[in-house]
Amino acid sequence: VMAIVNFGWRRNVRTHDQQTGVAMSTQPALSIEFFPPKTDDGVGKLRTVRQALYALKPEFCSVTFGAGGSTQAGTFSTVKEILAEGVPAASHLSCIGATRESVRAQLHELRAMGVRRLVALRGDLPSGYGAGGEFQYASDLVAFIRAETGRDFHIEVAAYPEIHPQARSPEADLRAYATKVKAGADSAITQYFYNTDAYFRFVDEAHKLGADVPVVPGIMPIINSSQLLRFSDACGAEIPRWIRLRLQSYGDDVASIKAFGLDVVTRLCEDLLRDGAPGLHFYTLNQSDAVAAICQRLGL
Repeated sequence: VMAIVNFGWRRNVRTHDQQTGVAMSTQPALSIEFFPPKTDDGVGKLRTVRQALYALKPEFCSVTFGAGGSTQAGTFSTVKEILAEGVPAASHLSCIGATRESVRAQLHELRAMGVRRLVALRGDLPSGYGAGGEFQYASDLVAFIRAETGRDFHIEVAAYPEIHPQARSPEADLRAYATKVKAGADSAITQYFYNTDAYFRFVDEAHKLGADVPVVPGIMPIINSSQLLRFSDACGAEIPRWIRLRLQSYGDDVASIKAFGLDVVTRLCEDLLRDGAPGLHFYTLNQSDAVAAICQRLGL
């Protein structure tokens, strides 16, 4: 009975692939995410990190966008460097607090730079700012990008297998995701998670609502327990109790935390790929060692 409960959603994902006739790639698509550095030293370090991770032959590298577009200059500068290094780059683009004219100008600049992939997000306002702008939801941004640029951009949107922390209900969250897809999204990247059942159930339920674009799981390596717990409390990502307790038991033993994290995240990726996930998107935190080690263990 437990096997049926835990793995039924995974069989549904496989069946969907068989019904569409899409052949599963023997080499899953990999993508990696960076954030724009704030210092000259950080810029130099990120260049070294990128070169190390390019050996994985990522399908693209994405660069995050600060609250209210606060890192736009750094985001676009990092995107330009990645493109100049011969690797496809995706820029995050958020709409909360933005106007149609400001987004139109950003789209024009990104297109001129040679960007062909966007990660379209609602985003957050900087602290101290009230609501405003001409967009309310990420689906509004997706629809605007399509209306303005046609098929010039491949549009990624966010997915939340463990439910967006601000969602009114799980059903409302799924409907909001389906609305983004139907507005014109090509694929989705999830918030990170450590429970594969949450991912596969989300994909299955999204398919039932007609949102059948590829959903790539976001992967957060475990390299710093206090940082991970802080991130997770802020964004609503669930840290399973057994993982949380093991991390707490290691205290300041960094080597044990990293070794444990490598085992846990490698197993997570193995399970996801085995059961039909279309690829992996790594949240690097501008570091290369953990991602490289995980991919080496996976044979990638």
